Amino acid sequence: MSFDAPEVNARFATTEGFGFPLLSDPTREMSVAYGAADALDAQFARRVGVIVDPDGRVAYWAPSVSPASFPTEALARIPKAWQPVAH
Repeated sequence: MSFDAPEVNARFATTEGFGFPLLSDPTREMSVAYGAADALDAQFARRVGVIVDPDGRVAYWAPSVSPASFPTEALARIPKAWQPVAH
């Protein structure tokens, strides 16, 4: 998630070859709620890691993560019961 507009994030995701959309938070409300920003006027978001369970509750929160390694760490923390069944 970033403060960038959805179209900026979409271009970035396409350029980088991501197979998923990036979340945009231009109002910064979600970033403040999840501890990635201290205020709605924050210039930048912190790189925190958040895993939300299927019921919408925060199941894991890390105060600082690496964008290169957190996806793998997050997948390892997600219980098999949460993962979709391949057909």
